[in-house]
Amino acid sequence: MCVRIFAYLNYRVPRTRKEIFETLVKGLQRLEYRGYDSAGIAVDGPRKTATDVNDNAICLIKKKGKVKALDEELYKKDSLDLDEELSTHFGLAHTRWATHGEPSAVNSHPHRSDKDNEFVVIHNGIITNYKELKAYLITKGYEFESETDTEVIPKLTKYVYDNRENDITFSTLVERVIKQLEGAFALVFKSRHYPGEAVSTRRGSPLLIGVRSEHELSTENIPIQYNTGDCSQPRAHSFLLKFAIIEHTNKVLYLEDNDIAAVTGGKLSIHRINRQAGEDPVRAIQTLQMELQQIMKGNFDAFMQKEIFEQPESVVNTMRGRICFDTNTVLLGGLKDHLKEIKRCRRLIVIGCGTSFHAAVATRQILEELTELSVMVELASDFLDRNTPVFRDDVCFFISQSGETADTLMALRYCKSQGALTVGITNTVGSSICRETDCGVHINAGPEIGVASTKAYTSQFVALAMFGLMMSEDRLSLQQRRLEIINSLRDLPELIKKVLAQDKKIKAIAEELYQQKSLLVMGRGFHYATCLEGALKIKEITYMHSEGILAGELKHGPLALIDKDMPVIMIIMRDACYTKCQNALQQVTARSGRPIIICCQDDTDMCKNAYQTIELPHTVDCLQGILSVIPLQLLSFHLAVLRGYDVSSQHSV
Repeated sequence: MCVRIFAYLNYRVPRTRKEIFETLVKGLQRLEYRGYDSAGIAVDGPRKTATDVNDNAICLIKKKGKVKALDEELYKKDSLDLDEELSTHFGLAHTRWATHGEPSAVNSHPHRSDKDNEFVVIHNGIITNYKELKAYLITKGYEFESETDTEVIPKLTKYVYDNRENDITFSTLVERVIKQLEGAFALVFKSRHYPGEAVSTRRGSPLLIGVRSEHELSTENIPIQYNTGDCSQPRAHSFLLKFAIIEHTNKVLYLEDNDIAAVTGGKLSIHRINRQAGEDPVRAIQTLQMELQQIMKGNFDAFMQKEIFEQPESVVNTMRGRICFDTNTVLLGGLKDHLKEIKRCRRLIVIGCGTSFHAAVATRQILEELTELSVMVELASDFLDRNTPVFRDDVCFFISQSGETADTLMALRYCKSQGALTVGITNTVGSSICRETDCGVHINAGPEIGVASTKAYTSQFVALAMFGLMMSEDRLSLQQRRLEIINSLRDLPELIKKVLAQDKKIKAIAEELYQQKSLLVMGRGFHYATCLEGALKIKEITYMHSEGILAGELKHGPLALIDKDMPVIMIIMRDACYTKCQNALQQVTARSGRPIIICCQDDTDMCKNAYQTIELPHTVDCLQGILSVIPLQLLSFHLAVLRGYDVSSQHSV
């Protein structure tokens, strides 16, 4: 389920209800993404009397549509005094993308335990055993009002609370609840039985806590509690998610699977059910190296557009401090201690999902050439479905922009259990993949907020190419090839700028294509991955059918789709596959196809046979895919705008 959860706790920091509303709504707006269908919040309701401190009513406000619609709804509640000042308050907020039940106010979050709102919950993830839990709770007299999997959680919480033998803490109650849950989740709980207290937990879905205090924190490490007991901890002012956090605090704490974080009396504590052998007994408070202006759109219309145009800088940041162009050496600091072990391995297995998988496909050929190792590229979900054999002398790479991709994370844990060396390629310091791999490379692409990954793809591409260069440093026969690639990496930022300069031409092409129902993208060799990635971007952003086709397979079926009405983009560069791609072009034109060709500058042969051309500067063959994917990123953006879709929103992790 693609959602965003956000919660805010102010402890002895007086805030009016209006200020609390504004904080919750702004938090959701920071986390908006394309496709969500509803939003909701949970806040303390009005007291019956001004002095009635025991009346802990919780008010739920939920609305189908965008966050803006929710914001407007909040101010229609005449029963809520916006000017009432609350010294301590805990509020929840959520945006939903429907997976269980149609978009509606009743299906949106937060979900509640009963009509009195004794317990409310927001949830990111999926509960796989919700049907069994729901059936059991119905036998106990519980009535369900939504079609969601999430609703079982607050109702199960109330059931456990009502059947407790003694008084229990909020965190202990949540601990007992999550023992019964199967699936992936990040959860935040609020209850009228525990006013001013916050409890959150995660399993398989990312969750972090932002900590802000008027005083200097007494510790940078929160000890984990495995049994009851009080532990003096930092006051938790904010209880937020990453992009929303940065305007409030840069002090964050990443939760691990099955951690239960509780804020009671303003004190933050971390609890776990059981202690695992070798696990870290503390959770460190980290400092986000991110400024608010980094995540703002600036002069661009959308984050995706901004991030496409940031690629000259993002690839530089990926290379910074790692390539010395004076000595033609490459050193990835995160891998240097394991380099000998990697060089002795039998094969490399590179695993990812979506765009990250395409980055692996894009670099497989150059990795095979430079490492002289067998390189397997795997989709994480398929890799797990097959129970793929993994051996102790394998090295497994896990690529993920967020570092939290669930299938990739499960594949990582599977490979670790088989004894393989694990390497992470991520863009998020402190993420699960970053923490759980033996070593890794941070791609340093900067925050990627747009709905579709763009600059992370090109930075992943560069990072994997640098790995190949580091592995081949002592191979005499490969020195000329290495020098060619290193020199091309030095020139890459300027070449990307030249590609971006064609934005107006690409927009004009989009204006011809946006009413089409389908679009084919084809190429081969180093550009097969570009076809896959370009087609994915078009599908993801424009809701237009698009297919990436290996040009060598054209005569084995896809050729039947070609006619004068089928838009075809062909990537034909001057490389080892140039002649083969010309043959594919002849097949397309023979069926009255009107190809739009992405080719090298001044390629007169291509210009003669193309309906339109996008001419790119030439670079070394194994890096040309970085330049050829950018026109497809821009095309997908312009197609989406022309088709009336909102690309100004943010993305899912």
